[in-house]
Amino acid sequence: QVQLVESGGGLVQPGGSLRLSCAASGSIFSINGMGWYRQAPGKERELVAAITRNGITNYADSMKGRFTISRDNAKNTVHLQMNSLKPEDTAVYYCMASRYVLTPHYWGQGTQVTVSS
Repeated sequence: QVQLVESGGGLVQPGGSLRLSCAASGSIFSINGMGWYRQAPGKERELVAAITRNGITNYADSMKGRFTISRDNAKNTVHLQMNSLKPEDTAVYYCMASRYVLTPHYWGQGTQVTVSS
């Protein structure tokens, strides 16, 4: 089993920035991909970004150029730097861990990000 704990969500004005962090514990050896999904009210959960153990990244098109995912394998953490935030980025952001790349096998509890003036 893998446990994921997110931090860093909150309220930010449009155009602002936030940095999300996720710490993994447990059977880390089984994990390759880590990343973030998000779910807005009334919408399906969607991929934000993911990164493999060797640093290969994958972004949703709408996040490219604004969001940056990074990973520290020594600390078992993954981070999401979000810049130029828009109201439509408002959602619950979930950390995920995958035994492959993008297929979630483990989820964090989620952290709320609200972009509003």
